[in-house]
Amino acid sequence: MIQRFRISMSTFYSVFLFFFLLFTELPASENAFQVRFTKSIHHQPFTGRVYLIFTQSHREPRLGPSWFQPESFIAQDVVNWKPGEILEFTPDSKNLLSFPIPFSEMNLDNYRAQAVVRFNSNEPKIGTAPGNGFSQVIAVPKYAGLKTPILTINKLVVEKTFKDTQWSKLFKIRSALLSKFHSQDTYFEATVILPQSYYQQKQRKYPVIFSIPGFGGDHFRGLRNTPVSEQNEGHVEFIRVVLNPQCRWGHHVFADSANNGPVGEAFTTEFLPELEKAYRAIPHQRARFLTGHSSGGWSSLWLQVTYPDVFGGTWSTAPDPVDFRNFQQINLYDSSSNMYRDAMNQARPIARRGQTPILWYEPFSKMEYVLGHGGQLRSFEAVFSPRGKDGTPLKLYDRETGNINPEVVEAWKAYDIRLILETNWKTLSPKLAGKIHVFMGELDTFYLEGATILLKQSLAQLDNEAVVEIHPGKSHSSLLSKELMLRIRKEMVQAFLAHQDEIK
Repeated sequence: MIQRFRISMSTFYSVFLFFFLLFTELPASENAFQVRFTKSIHHQPFTGRVYLIFTQSHREPRLGPSWFQPESFIAQDVVNWKPGEILEFTPDSKNLLSFPIPFSEMNLDNYRAQAVVRFNSNEPKIGTAPGNGFSQVIAVPKYAGLKTPILTINKLVVEKTFKDTQWSKLFKIRSALLSKFHSQDTYFEATVILPQSYYQQKQRKYPVIFSIPGFGGDHFRGLRNTPVSEQNEGHVEFIRVVLNPQCRWGHHVFADSANNGPVGEAFTTEFLPELEKAYRAIPHQRARFLTGHSSGGWSSLWLQVTYPDVFGGTWSTAPDPVDFRNFQQINLYDSSSNMYRDAMNQARPIARRGQTPILWYEPFSKMEYVLGHGGQLRSFEAVFSPRGKDGTPLKLYDRETGNINPEVVEAWKAYDIRLILETNWKTLSPKLAGKIHVFMGELDTFYLEGATILLKQSLAQLDNEAVVEIHPGKSHSSLLSKELMLRIRKEMVQAFLAHQDEIK
């Protein structure tokens, strides 16, 4: 008996495609993409880095990669890439950079892709930096070798707008010192949070708390629609200033450096006087307090130690390495140290969850290499390293081997806070009495507790009034509890009240 089959066109095509793929020789790799940008968003040829970022999540690929769960991405450096011109991304592309594995080995099934071009090289971020271009998001074709997908970069990241409220105001000034250093207009930005009595008591002047965000943070964190509720015995109210520490290389930590320029000098001589004039702040060291977390914690401690006569105290939480004998478990002063491998030739972790390592130095470093400037490790080098002949910070270590450059380490000594305190203690001791407060979690996520423990030991030997505490069981994120924040605020109030006669 003969049966008749009716085959739909879609079924016929699927069968045809199966046999076509079975008997037809495909290109060496299925991974191939084409990227172009439109004249409407950038009318001139572009020289710089172009990215293809992949993700299996629901967010836009350009919002990654994340530190703890980085997904695949690739990049190319281009010279005079013209609008409308096709840029090929294939395993054979010249100077192709990829993470975490070679592009030819990436299995991109079920991934979505997006192209990003770094038009704005002055910002540390990529997919969210104002002025950078990005394409539509596409689902990666299962058989990309049959028809190469084209991603058209036709949108620009819009700059975030700051909307003043009654209680939070944008304060932005041009720095003459930094503008001269960078040969272009350079600004300080901050959010000023006003105290509750500010509009009623128009002759009153206030002490100021300067808060410095960690890596990746900015002054937008200070936006609020209500004043801070002050509840203390002395009825002390503060102006709070949330600073923007971001720069081209990442986080400038308010330190003068060969690559970021005279940031600390500009902050203390340009920014502070203008702020105090604009917002009725008390222009006295005993009315200026510092705090910050992580890179902001290092910044606040650095400013206090470097400018002991300018600030009345720092309350630094989970600071970046304050002693380079333990730079996230690495003794930089030991010539046998390696950034990637420990003394037992085991891979060095750079982050953990509890006691369990979850991130390792070598892949993290190589991820940053593909991303380009603006990463955490390069940010350290931008602050601590001399400037190379090519105009970029000298590298602390070889990116392939992890071997440390001892000449660069020697230059880093100028930023070792523990070493600075020990070397200059006779001069600094009377100026810093009662001004240093450092808090660290015993299980810091990024292994920062080791350096802080060494700082604590050093200051104990110097017989100082400094407070350096290691909090049992606390991680990088859990350290700054509500209780600790209330304690810090209370101690700032007490420090202000203790010197009211001096301020007057």
